[in-house]
Amino acid sequence: MSSLTEKDRPIVQLLLNTGTCPRCILRFCCVGSQTLYRCPYKDLMKDLKEFLKNNQEKEDTVCSDVVDPPCKRIRLEHTEKQPDDLNHNGALQQIPSVINENTAVENSVIEVCNVCLGILQEFCEIDFVKKVCQKVNSADYQFTSFVFSVSLPPQLSVRERAAWLLVKQEMGKLGLSLAKDDIVQLKEAYKWIIHPQLSEDLFEVSVVFAHPETDEECHFLATACPDCFKPAKNKQSVFTRMAVIKALEKIKEDDFLKHFPCPPSSPKNLCVALEIQCNNGAVFVAGRYNKYSRNLPQTPWIIDGERKLESSVEELISEHLMAKFKADSFNFSSSGREDVDVRTLGNGRPFAIELVNPRRIHFTAEEMKGLQQTINNSSDKIQVRDLQLVTREAIGRMKEGEEEKTKTYSALIWTDKAIRKEDIAFLDDIKELKLDQKTPLRVLHRRPLAVRCRIIHTMKSEYIDEHHFRLHLKTQAGTYIKEFVHGDFGRTKPSIGSLLNRTADILELDVESVDVDWPPTL
Repeated sequence: MSSLTEKDRPIVQLLLNTGTCPRCILRFCCVGSQTLYRCPYKDLMKDLKEFLKNNQEKEDTVCSDVVDPPCKRIRLEHTEKQPDDLNHNGALQQIPSVINENTAVENSVIEVCNVCLGILQEFCEIDFVKKVCQKVNSADYQFTSFVFSVSLPPQLSVRERAAWLLVKQEMGKLGLSLAKDDIVQLKEAYKWIIHPQLSEDLFEVSVVFAHPETDEECHFLATACPDCFKPAKNKQSVFTRMAVIKALEKIKEDDFLKHFPCPPSSPKNLCVALEIQCNNGAVFVAGRYNKYSRNLPQTPWIIDGERKLESSVEELISEHLMAKFKADSFNFSSSGREDVDVRTLGNGRPFAIELVNPRRIHFTAEEMKGLQQTINNSSDKIQVRDLQLVTREAIGRMKEGEEEKTKTYSALIWTDKAIRKEDIAFLDDIKELKLDQKTPLRVLHRRPLAVRCRIIHTMKSEYIDEHHFRLHLKTQAGTYIKEFVHGDFGRTKPSIGSLLNRTADILELDVESVDVDWPPTL
């Protein structure tokens, strides 16, 4: 075991005798060789035993060169006269100093490690690795990258602290020091062992461990640091990993040693793997949609728990994506939104859908084109175009356009008093008209009360009859067009009604363009 040196010998002997497994011993000896941790458990135990034996033989050789060394018979006779718990110098012997095949080494093979509670023993062997692989294969995921995570019982931090204090004390006798940060973290060691055995190409595999005695072993921390442990929603116990770590940072070493055994006591139970979770990173699909119905909301329309309309733009698009990507759920976003009775025409409105934990992630351009056609054939209420895979970062460009870009509308307007063509002609000459729009009454239940300054860049009127005309507008994104027409009881100033000096209302509204240059045209 070339990674261990002479200075590690007392630490190896100390930990092995107290019931610590070989891999945890390597961690406390600050061994950073990943390959060494992957050796079979029995081989590691054998190597540690050989390491101690070789060093013992060297010591015996050195002793034989000393003038008039005490013979073994004298030493044995001397120790026989001492109490069982005293060493040959007459000092209290807390931990056995002699390792042989029939004592600590053999016991540590069959005993659960008093530091990792068996995680670096039972759950690093090939049988458990096969279970993980079976879970991955049965989940039927496509994947191109590997993330492996581990969730550990909180009391492992407590036991590790106790073992560290033990090693620190022993090294202090040798004039050496050991910082907590020097120890190889249990999570890292576990990943070094498991990660390479799974596959070269994986996504995310997470193993969640638990132990039945977590609350019992951590309870003393709640007395010493009560402010660290507070009940939280969706948490079965206050002894979370972060809370325990926080408490361990606060508690003094002397107080810790009063409440927790050092070295850690032999555990009654092995850790259990509660679940093996598989998860793919989210996939993002973007495109543009047209909405041709005046009775279709963008997202599900639910009021007081009651659904008002049977479908939505979001659902008509996402149901096909969910089926093809085999995702768990989705999140829909778009560059602005239209009301349920407003159509979106022209080149459509940019949208993006985040598909959470998809099983399938690889799609060719032709497959995406076919998926787009499937969506378009499924309904006459919407159509999508430029459907494509994008990155999470690219979606930010769509959101930037919500307030910064312009939008073009077509509004059919009614007036109470008769109008002539020349009565509305002046609207065509108005440029960069500034509005003050107080939050509309119709959205006040979901938007904060505020006065927003918006700009109507251009208007072009189209006379229909003495009570109707069509108005084409190019506006700043975020402008409330309906309120600009009727005034919203004076909450939008000026309005078409105030400019014409008569009552005006909007009968139909269409979005003709959303001037956001995203996603790229295909």
